[in-house]
Amino acid sequence: MDKGFLKAGNPRTLLAAFLYFDVSFMVWVLLGPLGISISHDLHLNAGQKGLLVATPVLAGAMLRVLAGALVDVFGPRRVAIGAQVFVIAGLFLTWLIAPHSYAALFGVALVLGVAGASFAVALPLASAWYPPQYQGTALGIAGAGNSGTALASLFAPGLAALYGWVNVLGLATLPLLAVLIAFLFLASEPPNRRAAGGFKTWLPVLRSSDCWALMFFYGVTFGGFVGLASFLTIYFNDQYGLSPAVAGTCTAFVVFVGSFVRPLGGAIADRIGGERTLTILYGLAAVIFAVIGFGLPTIWLAFPAFFLGMLVLGLGNGAVFQLVPTRFPTQVGILTGLVGMSGGVGGFYLASSLGAARQATGSYGPGFLGFAIIALLGLACVSLCRRRWKTERNVFPATANASASL
Repeated sequence: MDKGFLKAGNPRTLLAAFLYFDVSFMVWVLLGPLGISISHDLHLNAGQKGLLVATPVLAGAMLRVLAGALVDVFGPRRVAIGAQVFVIAGLFLTWLIAPHSYAALFGVALVLGVAGASFAVALPLASAWYPPQYQGTALGIAGAGNSGTALASLFAPGLAALYGWVNVLGLATLPLLAVLIAFLFLASEPPNRRAAGGFKTWLPVLRSSDCWALMFFYGVTFGGFVGLASFLTIYFNDQYGLSPAVAGTCTAFVVFVGSFVRPLGGAIADRIGGERTLTILYGLAAVIFAVIGFGLPTIWLAFPAFFLGMLVLGLGNGAVFQLVPTRFPTQVGILTGLVGMSGGVGGFYLASSLGAARQATGSYGPGFLGFAIIALLGLACVSLCRRRWKTERNVFPATANASASL
């Protein structure tokens, strides 16, 4: 890490953003690690399991757009506090009601979706405190809070076996409350607030091809990451016969690597360019998930493949968000919401498609092969953008100076 980074920005707020993001992501994907217990209790088939664990991902994706807009109006610190209080109250009420029907769990999924919207709050909070040359690193550190998905996989299946899955939802309020208290003391509102123009300001952004490109890029990298994080516990249990606790531990390991290399992905993108980094990573992702899709007979072969796949996707997450503040430096809140939404949509697609593939064909292979094809499309798209952005920097050098870290 560049020594200058340690002297820039606000480390306390960066830590607060990471912690808030971490516990929020932990509860966002809780239905995935709890899916084995829930499906046994409610007798769900593969398609129902896939849809259930994918719904909080989709809800979080939609709510990220709203959260990004609220950040520009009220500031990220205030929005984070309000969202955290809502999630704590929702989980506590769920624990009291103790729902035991498939339909009722979709209400729980909406509450968890609010936690997933934390992405559009934590990243602008970190970004606003750091200069352009450190955006990739700062956003990578804050974004490493997606390691919370690994904590859910590591602890939730075992706790559900001991205390029941409803009680695990109640226990989740404890780390949320602890982090909320720490956040109140650590986080500071950014001194320079962006002017908020409401939803009208989205229209020029949505007319930009760069916006749609960044949304697609993140739909591949983060969509793959969170889709696997929410579904792999079920997959390892169903495909290889692992117990819920062992399946959760395997999932936690691969999710941890994807989470903690995110800052490295941002730092690499700061040095060689986000588009060049993504070109390499999309090619690797296409190969890895195609191999998984064609079938790996044992967990001893599958685990290293998923480990490498999550490593690639985690690096890609950091690389995409190096591009966001450099392509749209004055609209980070809106772009974070839109790009974050697309990442959640990608996660919903992957998790639900894996369940649907299993239900329709008896195999998860078609779901993974479909994702490999999407990674190839990402490779083609980033190659086109790379050539266009290089031309823009040559034709408009003054504008390019604002995006020097590309």
